[in-house]
Amino acid sequence: MIPMSGSAKTETRAYGIRLLHSRHPEIRRHKRLNTPVVHGNRHWASSWLLMDYFKRRGLPRKAHVMEVGCGWGLAGIYCAKKQGATVTGVDIDAEVFPYLRLHADINKVEISVMNKGFDGLTGRVLKDVDVLIGADICFWDDMMDPLKRLVLRAIRARVRLVVIADPGRPPFQRLCEYFLEKRGAEALDWTAVRPRPIRGLLLKIGA
Repeated sequence: MIPMSGSAKTETRAYGIRLLHSRHPEIRRHKRLNTPVVHGNRHWASSWLLMDYFKRRGLPRKAHVMEVGCGWGLAGIYCAKKQGATVTGVDIDAEVFPYLRLHADINKVEISVMNKGFDGLTGRVLKDVDVLIGADICFWDDMMDPLKRLVLRAIRARVRLVVIADPGRPPFQRLCEYFLEKRGAEALDWTAVRPRPIRGLLLKIGA
């Protein structure tokens, strides 16, 4: 049984979601067993921007949400728990999935997982997805083009909404500039006030 301690030293609670910190006994145990290699060794803050966005704007009813580069999967977990979505977490590094499952468990939701990179998500995979989301997934220059191709495939597959969050790194800004020329794309300055003030940029495509 996972401890239900509310200690601020070992976990954060915001938007109705529990996040365990690195010092939490369960995270420490997982780190002895599972070692992510593609920056999946922690939770990334832009997930809170997505939670805040969907808290204010909502999701389509009974949406199938795919979180790409999901890592620990907190944004997808929020969509499942607070917005009633069916969620698939996708990551190129399968070592992150035990952390995702741990957080899905403590937040009392079920999340499917898929071990693929951006280029592995074909139109056939995307055709049943309503909403594509991602947080902190465009931090290197060489990630921009695969992510651009993924978003274009999602548009062709008639994914209704794409929302990607980032602090505003240069590769992500260039991604935004590319899609701002496409009909329906917006770059939104966004601030979440919980669990602390977090400011960033959202690329939104669709409605």
